[in-house]
Amino acid sequence: MTFSASSPRTSPLAAVTRLFGRMEAGLWFPIGVVLSLFVFFSLSTSAFATLRNFSAVSGQAATLLIVCLGATFIVLMGSIDLSVGAIVLLVGATSITVLNAYDIGYLALPFAALLGAALGTVNGLIYAKGRIPSFIVTLGTLSVFSGIALTLLDGRAIQFNAVGFEDIAIGQLIPRLPNIALWAILAWAVMVFIGARTRFGRYMYLIGGGEQVARTAGVPVTRYKVYAFAISGLLAGLGAILAVARLGAAGPSLGSDLLLNSLAAIVVGGTSLAGGVGGVHRTLIGVLIIAILDNGLNLMGVSQFLQMIIKGLVVIAAVLVRRTSDAGQVVK
Repeated sequence: MTFSASSPRTSPLAAVTRLFGRMEAGLWFPIGVVLSLFVFFSLSTSAFATLRNFSAVSGQAATLLIVCLGATFIVLMGSIDLSVGAIVLLVGATSITVLNAYDIGYLALPFAALLGAALGTVNGLIYAKGRIPSFIVTLGTLSVFSGIALTLLDGRAIQFNAVGFEDIAIGQLIPRLPNIALWAILAWAVMVFIGARTRFGRYMYLIGGGEQVARTAGVPVTRYKVYAFAISGLLAGLGAILAVARLGAAGPSLGSDLLLNSLAAIVVGGTSLAGGVGGVHRTLIGVLIIAILDNGLNLMGVSQFLQMIIKGLVVIAAVLVRRTSDAGQVVK
């Protein structure tokens, strides 16, 4: 008598269970918050769960996501960048001035990205070479960059006159999804790959986990700190020009809400301010939380002042949730 060995049949439920079993433990909380906010606002206002509103939310959240991606690497290595909003303002003001003066068209995109990278490199060089805390460096450049931008704008909004330039942001290659959201998704995918599969990404975790240990292991810490700030600036520059294309102008308020919102999204998404834990893959969830929160509260008619209070409390709560695993560590 012969026996044939049959392979065990895998049920769809078991496959799903294994998939969620492999999910990072730190992702459960932010994902739960996203689902809870979605249900709450869907029940609170009929205008929330509509295709039109989702299209608007994706456009609003895209700039925040792009800017957060670079800033996440800064936080991941245990530092902080307070100047991202100022870089967006300065790059937006400079780009629209150059665009109107020379009619460079779509070349404004690489121009803005390179200008942002240059500004980020300035931050990185002062921080890494001067051995000054990143908080102090970026607090200073926040004021410098903002001052230069407001001087260029002369305190007023400037519209661009390039015909069709707005299509890079508000056009829709995919129906109901603005192009700026596609840029954000593409940038997120690239940064996730860089964070998980490249030397740069691994070094960010090493530096955040212990800078002295990283130096002992042969990591060129100073150089990679500069790289991190350059990438943060590059993405802030890209976010700036896309925001200008979406809004049709650059004004004094451009990027004004990005400082609080970017830090909130990064922390709520699960990247530790102490460094070494998290990553850009989590930042997407944090951005969704902030975007849904903003949109839902606006639809409910909640005042801007109360919204600021709520977002501040969300950031504090997110830090408190992680305080046990981060005990004894400080932001560098």
